[in-house]
Amino acid sequence: MAATTATTHTTTRTGPLSGVRVVELAGIGPGPFAAMLLADLGADVVRVDRPGGPGLGIDPAYDLTNRNKRSALVDLKADGGPATVLDLVERADILIEGYRPGVAERLGVGPDACLARNPKLVYGRMTGWGQDGPLAASAGHDIAYLAITGTLGMIGPDPDGPPTVPANLVGDYAGGSLYLVVGVLAALQHARAHGEGQVVDAAIVDGSAHLATMIHGMLAAGGWQDRRGVNLLDGGCPFYGTYETSDGRYMAVGALEQQFYDEFVRLLGIEDVAPARRDFGRWAELRTAVAERFRTRTSEEWTAVFEGTDACVAPVLSLREAPAHPHLAARATFVEHGGLTQPAPAPRFSVTPGTVRTGPARPGADTDEIARDWAVPSLKGQPEA
Repeated sequence: MAATTATTHTTTRTGPLSGVRVVELAGIGPGPFAAMLLADLGADVVRVDRPGGPGLGIDPAYDLTNRNKRSALVDLKADGGPATVLDLVERADILIEGYRPGVAERLGVGPDACLARNPKLVYGRMTGWGQDGPLAASAGHDIAYLAITGTLGMIGPDPDGPPTVPANLVGDYAGGSLYLVVGVLAALQHARAHGEGQVVDAAIVDGSAHLATMIHGMLAAGGWQDRRGVNLLDGGCPFYGTYETSDGRYMAVGALEQQFYDEFVRLLGIEDVAPARRDFGRWAELRTAVAERFRTRTSEEWTAVFEGTDACVAPVLSLREAPAHPHLAARATFVEHGGLTQPAPAPRFSVTPGTVRTGPARPGADTDEIARDWAVPSLKGQPEA
C-alpha cells in the first residue's frame, strides 16, 4: 500500500494517445523523458519505481519528467516483484526500460518474458551504446555517446579550441528519447495492424549519428569541412552566430539567405562597410564589423531595432527569462502547474490537444489507484515507499 498521498486527482485524458497504456521501468535521463512525452500526449503511463528511488538525487516534487504519470512501487528483486510487473505488462501496449543489456532479463522482465505474456507488446529499450557491439555492456553518459559519433566534435565556435558541450539535449533527449518515442509509436502502429509486438532498440549513438544526416551529405558534397567553427551552421559563418552587446548580453543572428542578410546589415548599420556575403576570404573582416557594431547598444535596444523584421535576429534569453518573451507568452509555450513553470506539451494538435494534467508523480503514491484501474491486485502487496 502506498505511504504517500496520490500525485493529484486524475483528469480526463484528451491527447491523441488517450487509451494507450505504458509501463515505464524507472530510470534516469532519456527513458523518463520519453515516457513523459507519451504521457503529455495522453497515454496512461505507469512508472514502476523501485524502493529507494533511481538515485538521481532530485526531489521528486520537482522532477518534471515525471509529470502526467502515475507511480507504483515494485521491488523487482523481491519475491513476486517480476510477476507483478508482468501483470501490468499483460494489460499494457508499450513498455520502456533503460537498463544495461541483460539486466531486464536477469530481473525476469526481459523481452522474452514480457512478449510471452503479451504478444502485442511494444518493448522499448533505451541505452547509450545499444543492445550489442563492443561497448554495449559498458557504462557511459550522453557526452561519450556524442563523442564517438562525430556529433560532439562538430559543435563549437573555435576550430582550435575544445568542442562545446550542448548540455544533455543533443544526446540523451534528441538522439535518445525522441528516437525511442518515434520507434515505439511506429511499432505500436504495426502491432495494432498485425497483432505482432516487437523490441525497439533505441541507442543514443544511433540517434545522435542519425541527427547529423544532412551534415554528412554536405561533407560528401564538399560543402562542409570536417572541423568545427569554420562552416555555415557551426559558428564559422559571421551571419550565423552570437554577438555580445554593450550590456554584456548576446544577440543571436541567423541571416543566412540573401534577402535576410540584406535586411540584417541594413538594420545593423553596416550596409556601406560590410564585405560581400559570399566573399569567404573576408568573413573575418565581416565578423569584426558585426561584433563592433553590436557592442554599441544594449540587448534591449537591438531587440527593438530588429523586432518585427526579417533580419532573423533574436535576443539570447536565460531559462528564467524565456517564459516572459511576448511570442512564447502569446502561444503559451510555457505553462504553470502546481506552482511550477514548465514547457507545455509539444507538438500541438487541433482535435486532441495534450495538456499538463498532473504534477510529478511521487514514488509509489498511486499504487492502489493503478491496482484498481488496471485490475492488478498483486500491486497491493508491494512494499511501501
